[in-house]
Amino acid sequence: MSVSKSFGYVRISDKSQNEARQVEALLSCGINERDIFIDKQSGKDFDRPQYQALKQCLREGDIVYIKSIDRFGRNSNEIKKEWEEVTQDIKADIVVLDMPLLDTRQHKDLLGDFISRLVLEVLSFVSENERQAIKIRQKEGIEIGKRNGVYKGRKRKDLSNFDVLYKQWQEGSISALEACRQLGVSSPTFYRRIKELR
Repeated sequence: MSVSKSFGYVRISDKSQNEARQVEALLSCGINERDIFIDKQSGKDFDRPQYQALKQCLREGDIVYIKSIDRFGRNSNEIKKEWEEVTQDIKADIVVLDMPLLDTRQHKDLLGDFISRLVLEVLSFVSENERQAIKIRQKEGIEIGKRNGVYKGRKRKDLSNFDVLYKQWQEGSISALEACRQLGVSSPTFYRRIKELR
């Protein structure tokens, strides 16, 4: 059998978050920086390119380190599915740094496996409930802010030079992509504004 390798997986939910805290925790476990896979996108779906690449690299006996259980997914079914795939199908081990009980290297006997599965069930349930609670608190906060006149939604982009760029685009002197770049908006926003003018 070949020598096992250690990998790290980091996921941040959006571009405004910083992965440094998770990466630092993985590096302190002795994981080589080139063996850390980082996804910078939402966990709402599991089509994460770096996570998929990690699974392609994994071999039996390898170890995946993650900072917390919710890095595997946003709901209990997703977390359990990925856990089963890594531990049962690929036969790699998982170490959850924030929860030492979730270390499949340590619990190879029947009782240990039972305890790991039980803790996994509880934590994945807690993770899903926490996500739902965050959404509810966010919605409540927005509603209160709106009532108090504090929250007005996201600021609209300054489109003061839209008419000039729109005319240039109509004449064919610039592309829609260039107009979007100069306005600092996405193409759907650009086309939505055109639709509003008609």
